Amino acid sequence: MDLLGRAAERGDLHVPRLSKRVLDMVTLLCAPVRDEAVQKLENVADPACLLRGIFHVLGLMKMDMVNYTIQSLQPHLQEHSIQHERAKFQELLNKQPSLLDHTTKWLTRAAADLTMLPPAGPDAPDSSNVACPSPNEAADSLEPVSPAMVLSQGFLNLLLWDPENEEFPETLLRDRARLQELESQRRQLTVLAAVLLVASSFSGSVLFGSPQFVDKLKRIAKAHMEEFSSRPEEAMLTVSEQVSQEIHQSLKSMGLAALSSDNTASLIGQLRSIAKEENCVRSVIDQRIHLFLKCCLVLGVQRSLLDLPGGLTLIEAELAELGQKFVNLKHHNQQVFGPYYTEILKTLIPPSQALEAEVTSL
Repeated sequence: MDLLGRAAERGDLHVPRLSKRVLDMVTLLCAPVRDEAVQKLENVADPACLLRGIFHVLGLMKMDMVNYTIQSLQPHLQEHSIQHERAKFQELLNKQPSLLDHTTKWLTRAAADLTMLPPAGPDAPDSSNVACPSPNEAADSLEPVSPAMVLSQGFLNLLLWDPENEEFPETLLRDRARLQELESQRRQLTVLAAVLLVASSFSGSVLFGSPQFVDKLKRIAKAHMEEFSSRPEEAMLTVSEQVSQEIHQSLKSMGLAALSSDNTASLIGQLRSIAKEENCVRSVIDQRIHLFLKCCLVLGVQRSLLDLPGGLTLIEAELAELGQKFVNLKHHNQQVFGPYYTEILKTLIPPSQALEAEVTSL
């Protein structure tokens, strides 16, 4: 640097040659994603613009190195977090041996739920003849009852947890707020999908073939989700009127026949009825979202998206986000408390239904 400074003071500094050397060094050190930016700088003749571009690329390279360092450390940080959480919980368990009582009841209920579900009929296809079951089939597979199935059922039950039930699993107390948030998102998606399904039955594939139109209806419904949690009737009244107006304007702009007064009244009435929990459309959508989340725990999010239940395709992106959050929460919790779940599940699942290796796999 001193040598370059003296050369600059004497006026002997050859900026183009120096810039070429710097660019060559940057090319060797930068990530492949920055090659295009470096190649563009090779054609810059103005020294000031060239130096400005070089410093810009160097700044990007610095961020690339930071991101790479974080990614490299992430597995070690996660493992340390898992071990730390488990050690802290073990300390509490040593002081309070009954600390797993609620967790045991939670898993016991999940195992009972699986055994009470109706078995497959005698005409069900032989699984050995099916190369790759669909997510729905895999999620509903009941034989044999495995530790993973019991744990997945337990997590699904948490989304329907009664707030007044104080016997929340001890191993999930730190995740309770996140689970409540996921359940809130699930309820909102249920209402959103119900609104879209009812609206599509009146406007047909012409309007719903336009992603822009669907996005408009989504924005209308999402804008009133917060109000829906406290005043569902008022929220759905506003949503129904705005959705009806949007459909009317879109049909008119496309030169199509507008909805008749009877159809408009029917549309508004069906949308307003979504405010009721016993609404049939809302109930069906709720069950299908629940099934989708079950598939996510069994097969993963991406495979579950390949076979979405009817009525959910319009909220695929939102479902993928919800499913991934749910899977990530279960995965981390299972990594931390897997040894405790293993010991509990050994007492719940008969040896004839679960091999020791399967139990240990938790």
